[in-house]
Parts: sequence; structure tokens; C-alpha cells
Amino acid sequence: MLFSPKHDVLIGIDSDGCVFDSMEVKQVMHFHPLILRHWGLEKVENRVREIAEYVNLHSPWRGSNRFIALLKTFELLEDSPSIRRAEIEFPDLTPLKDWVESGDSLSNDSLEAPAAAEPELKRVLEWSLAVNRDISTRMMPVPPFRGVKEAFGHMREQADMVVVSLTPLEALEHEWSTHGLRGYVDGIAGQEWGTKQEQLQLAIRQGGYDPDRVLLIGDAPGDWKAAREVGVCFAPTVPGREEACWTRLLEEDLDLFFAGRYRNEAMNQRVAEFQAALLPKPPPDEG
Repeated sequence: MLFSPKHDVLIGIDSDGCVFDSMEVKQVMHFHPLILRHWGLEKVENRVREIAEYVNLHSPWRGSNRFIALLKTFELLEDSPSIRRAEIEFPDLTPLKDWVESGDSLSNDSLEAPAAAEPELKRVLEWSLAVNRDISTRMMPVPPFRGVKEAFGHMREQADMVVVSLTPLEALEHEWSTHGLRGYVDGIAGQEWGTKQEQLQLAIRQGGYDPDRVLLIGDAPGDWKAAREVGVCFAPTVPGREEACWTRLLEEDLDLFFAGRYRNEAMNQRVAEFQAALLPKPPPDEG
């Protein structure tokens, strides 16, 4: 993610579910069917989809790295009575849990070596690669939310802009170019560049920005966590109310941020609204 800073302000922007209304499509149409297929869980499809949708779309794990979300999905499924009643062979989660907690970069590339020695990790890697292929060959383009381009035009007047995402870089470049958004941003960081915290830190070092002059726009708890850890401002797009949030960014919040008056009262209100939209528990198991 190399770019030439032009301003003393930086805005980082998440992609899936924040700029593009693609989160649900990718999960429901591509990620989840391939979980069923790779682990032979068709017999309990309803509960698998229920839990996977909860984890990836409506829970505090929304927007997590795909391997973290996969692990959490399996952990919640293990506790489901309908899964136990079905008497299916459930995967051994220990190898995936150990790798997720190893501190390694959680990407397909970094999974290759451990997957060569561990069959369960090989299955995880095959699933992840299959997801990428499925999305690249079968997924129809999903446009950005209404209001995104107008907000981007306002941002460009006063800020450098970078994409901060856990989506693979190739997919990001394709998506942002397809919808005419690539020219708005100075750089794109994807899964290959590490965590969102690491991506933000890299961009800040590259441009020498004061953290108070950096804003991250995102739709997931992981975005808020990254902003807190790096010490920058955060503007959430609330799931289900994304277009209203982009309108508010354009009409109110960007000007507050540029003027140095967003971080306290306004940001706290936005974050509280965002957190209230996430569900603390999965739906009950009625299977």
C-alpha cells in the first residue's frame, strides 16, 4: 500500500458492507454454501446458515477475518442441540483454533505451510480458496451504497484516502475499479497487508499523520477495535441503515471531523447507535 500523501488528514474506508452492499450476498450465496459442501453439513443446513449469518452479519464478530468467523461459527454450532441430535461428524477445531491464535497473519498464503501438515487446515484452505474462486466467477457486481460517491468527492478535497479491508487485494482492486471508485483512493490494503490495525499504522507512518487527523469508516466491531487501538476517530455505518449513515457523513460528520470537533460527543453517539444494532446472542436453536 504505497501512496503519495497530499494532505495532513487521512481517511481509511472499509469495503464490504461499508461501501458496497455486498456483505450479505457474499456470505449467503458464497461463503455459507461452501461451508456446507466442504464439511458435509447439508443435513443441518438450516442451523448452519442461521449461525453463520448471525456471526458474519449480526453479531460482535461481524466483519471479522474469515478464519476467525469460521472458527466462531463452528464453536457456536458445537453448542447447538440440533447439531448433536443429527449425529454428524463434526470437525476437530483444535488445529484451526491453534492457528488462529498463533499470531500468524491470517491469510491464504500464510495458511499454506501449516495446511500441508494438517488435514483439517488443508480443508480450511481449500474452502477459503474455493470461496475466492466462487466470488470471482459467479458473483454479480454489487453497487456501492447511495451517497458513497458524493461523500468521497467531499473527502478528496481535504484528505488522503485508503481502503482498509480484510478482503483479498485482487478482489478489492477489481471491485473498486469496476464501480469507478478506484480513482478516489490513494491506496488499497487487503488481507495480505495484515490486520486493520497494522494497515492503519502503516498508512499513518507513511504519511506522518497525527492520529487525531485520521478517521476510519467501517461497519464492523473489528473496525471500531482497530480505530481504538491505533487511537484514531471512527465513523460507523450501521448495518441496515448504511445509506442514512453516508448521508449523515456527507452533511454533518465529515465537516465536524475536518474541524476537529467530531471525536467526543458526535463519535460517542454514533458508536452507541452502532453497538445497539448488533445482537449479543445467536437465534435459539429450534431445529
